[in-house]
Amino acid sequence: MKEQHFDTVVIGSGPGGEGAALKLAKAGQHVVIVESHQEVGGGCTHWGTIPSKALRHNVRRMMEYNNNPLFRDVGSPRRLSFPRVLKSAERVISQQVGLRSGFYSRNDIPAYQGRASFIDAHTVEVRGGIDKARRITADHFIIATGSRPYRPDDVDFSHPRIMDSDTVLRLDHTPRSIVIYGAGVVGCEYASIFRGLGLKVDLVDTRERLLTFLDDEISDALSYHLRELGVLIRHRESYQRVEPTEDGVVVHMESGKRLKSDVLLWANGRTGNTQDMGLEELGLVPNGRGQLEVNENYQTAQPHIYAVGDVIGYPSLASAAYDQGRFAATHLLHGESDYELARDIPAGIYTIPEISSVGKTERELTQAKVPYEVGHAFFKDLARAQISHQGVGMLKLLFHTESLELLGIHCFGDQAAEIVHIGQAIMSQPGEANSLMYFINTTFNYPTMAEAYRVAALNGYNRLS
Repeated sequence: MKEQHFDTVVIGSGPGGEGAALKLAKAGQHVVIVESHQEVGGGCTHWGTIPSKALRHNVRRMMEYNNNPLFRDVGSPRRLSFPRVLKSAERVISQQVGLRSGFYSRNDIPAYQGRASFIDAHTVEVRGGIDKARRITADHFIIATGSRPYRPDDVDFSHPRIMDSDTVLRLDHTPRSIVIYGAGVVGCEYASIFRGLGLKVDLVDTRERLLTFLDDEISDALSYHLRELGVLIRHRESYQRVEPTEDGVVVHMESGKRLKSDVLLWANGRTGNTQDMGLEELGLVPNGRGQLEVNENYQTAQPHIYAVGDVIGYPSLASAAYDQGRFAATHLLHGESDYELARDIPAGIYTIPEISSVGKTERELTQAKVPYEVGHAFFKDLARAQISHQGVGMLKLLFHTESLELLGIHCFGDQAAEIVHIGQAIMSQPGEANSLMYFINTTFNYPTMAEAYRVAALNGYNRLS
């Protein structure tokens, strides 16, 4: 069995592993990436962020075409199959893999394919790749193995009509109906995608309302527009058992309901990829969700073993994982790190329409007894949105009534995940530079979606008089 020594072994090539490996290599370390999948990129590239967002983009474009009166004059509505839109996602995945493979080759970082498990505190064994098995010793390790969809034991995921958010990407036809169990970010995004393709969609939510971490007004808007799209949302429901049949799936609910559909998409939670890694023998015991506990420097109970990304839980965002990898690598190199995650991490949710937010919600500010005011800009009133037929949505600014400090930015509608970053940049400024007045006194291009900031700021400022 081959044995090699490296300064650091990075396990997992998703955003967290990539950020760490590149930071270490550029600092002169001898680094290796270990990836269980045959190509680099991790779950973000192959099963999560990239494919689902590429799917959504193509479905949204089809919907825009079908809903635009101008195109109705020249042709009939178009329908794309699920496999057809998936083809475009595969093209993007291939481009991303090529890009990331280039990062490793240019920085002399070998990428070994296989599953890594610890033999002792400084040795891992990699099995399953071309070379069958090899052992690697290292001074440090960074675990960036990501997460996978949670699968309850009483649901038969071997049945071809029962899928999770990974295996749904292998769906080879367009079903007529789907039940999506779980109304978190993944469930809501896929509800938009499948309804956009014309499926009958039942979205089962175990909670009182959709995406409770959002501002209530934004959550309400999402519920309204999903229902307007044709999604049937079922709140406060939980399953009793799942019955697969030859021609469909029946989900028996605790409430007595029976939801029958062609396929079932299980989207209720995720689990950290820590299984069969030999971590327990090192005193690193994952919690009930397979996640590892780390300190503020991303060190586990074994100080030379770090962990970043989904495998440590919140915030479970690709963008945050990349930063965590770089911060962990900085601490590994220097014994300290002046960097930390931004206080307010933006969230992007790629439903149709999309959502993005950063900072506090009205509920949080009210509970904290912070005096605040609200400014709105509705997309239907913006010239750019009228031109592009994207009038659904709004920008909402929350600001302190005395200092005018920006406290929260919430956006619902086309390009929301892009628009929110303008406000994020001002929110992150120190002292008086973080002020509603920036938007009032700044000249914006016209017509643009960014102009919503001036409209919302004036709307909110007028409430103070």
